[in-house]
Amino acid sequence: MLRIMPGDGVHANHLNTGNLAILRRTAKMTRNAKDAYMKFHDLWVWRSAEPHAREEELAWQLTELASDPVAVDQDVIEMIGNRIIDNASVAIASLLRRPVAAARQQALAHPRTGGATLYGLSRDCRVSPEWASWANGTAVRELDYHDTYLAEEYSHPGDNIPPLLAVAQHMDRSGADMVRGLATAYEIHINLVKAISLHKHKIDHVAHLGPAAAAGIGTMLGLSKEVIYQAINHALHVTTSTRQSRKGQISSWKAYAPGHATKLAVEAVDRAMRGETGPAPIYEGEDGVIAWLLDGKDAHYRVPLPEAGESKRAILESFTKEHSAEYQAQALIDLARRMRTQIPDITLVEQVLIHTSYHTHAVIGSGAKDPQKYDPDASRETLDHSIPYIFAVALEDGGWHHVDSYTSERAHRPQTVALWRNVETRLDEEWERRYHDPDPAKKAFGGRVVIKLQDGTTLVDEIAVADAHPAGTRPFARENYVQKFETLAAYAASDGERSAFIDAAGRVADLAPEELAGLTPVADTIGLSSAVDGQGIFDA
Repeated sequence: MLRIMPGDGVHANHLNTGNLAILRRTAKMTRNAKDAYMKFHDLWVWRSAEPHAREEELAWQLTELASDPVAVDQDVIEMIGNRIIDNASVAIASLLRRPVAAARQQALAHPRTGGATLYGLSRDCRVSPEWASWANGTAVRELDYHDTYLAEEYSHPGDNIPPLLAVAQHMDRSGADMVRGLATAYEIHINLVKAISLHKHKIDHVAHLGPAAAAGIGTMLGLSKEVIYQAINHALHVTTSTRQSRKGQISSWKAYAPGHATKLAVEAVDRAMRGETGPAPIYEGEDGVIAWLLDGKDAHYRVPLPEAGESKRAILESFTKEHSAEYQAQALIDLARRMRTQIPDITLVEQVLIHTSYHTHAVIGSGAKDPQKYDPDASRETLDHSIPYIFAVALEDGGWHHVDSYTSERAHRPQTVALWRNVETRLDEEWERRYHDPDPAKKAFGGRVVIKLQDGTTLVDEIAVADAHPAGTRPFARENYVQKFETLAAYAASDGERSAFIDAAGRVADLAPEELAGLTPVADTIGLSSAVDGQGIFDA
């Protein structure tokens, strides 16, 4: 491994051939060196005729991480419990939504003795684990309301929970096994996000999820290095897709994409367990992902990874959502709520300018150049990726609601439409710098907002991070996760069911295999059906 720390003067994803050759020689000379920092794996493309050891491949380094038997720290265990609560909260809240119901129907067409449970249904209802991952992953993702990590790429690392929980249930693994696997999955997912931008090349962010989930399953099942390595290669190969799923008129596929990636990851592990191999080297190959889908044949990435024996703590760098909207909108919703108190008459707002980072401006802002972001007839998926809409509604209402803020009636309100179309984002280099600050405590995901009123008054305020962020004014703690669950699940689950789930999540590392079913709460007050509807191919 080549260690390049801040200040070493090397900071580029593209290097010329001469510099790349020097770096490769240097990496080989220092590969076994130790220092006080997390190591960096240097990632580049290898010509097919250029010899290299398999240990130099990123997939093998991820395999070594997944195979490291290091204990899971107590605060990491507690955060895993929090994120299990978080996932269940938003999954139960979405049970009656059409995409979630459709995914559940597909899973129900694949019953399996043993198998895995589905959010909302009786624990006696079991389906094949890859289909449970598909359906549960869709339920978790539908409202865009669970945990996040942002760096070079975007991610929702909580998407790793459905596949690991499903496989753990099916394979009779304990809560402790699953916790070890989730610590691996979060570690790999977040560190890939730190190093490798996918969106720059219009590749969807689930390409980092597939390898993370496969590796996490490998840790949980105690698989050999050979099996984990092959599963990682295969999982990445089949989970790369374009970002059109998050562009223009955004469809329900946005909710399905993570569940699809993790379903493929489960299948990749199964295939590797049978002795089959995946394309390799999948990252570095001359015709691999880096060469043709990302930065190209002269690319150079530095992927941070823990040293052998070093705790897997990346989950603690991630953060969840207080509001049901894309993460870059979280802080700006809080700012809109705060600025609303300074405006006596909202109809007097003439213009709103949001100075922010590139990611916010180009993905959910006016910099995306998507007319759909200003269209009252746009899908919910499009509106939750439109900061002009979100800020306008939050400014008018002084808050945000996961259902009411997205209704067609709300989006068509004439006063809202008028305000909405006067909201514009602008790229600000200072906010862009803060967005990419290497110090997690200094990263900023907000912006500066200038509101001009018709009488000439100008209001200016800014916010760095959401109130619920670890560095925010009201960081989410266990009680906040529990409250989120109680608020979102009360309509569907009884007091006793909700209490039993919170108890199980709170002692996740101590759960016996037969207790893992308690981590998918039953919607016992709304009569959710487990019958197949006969509408698809799988029901025949």
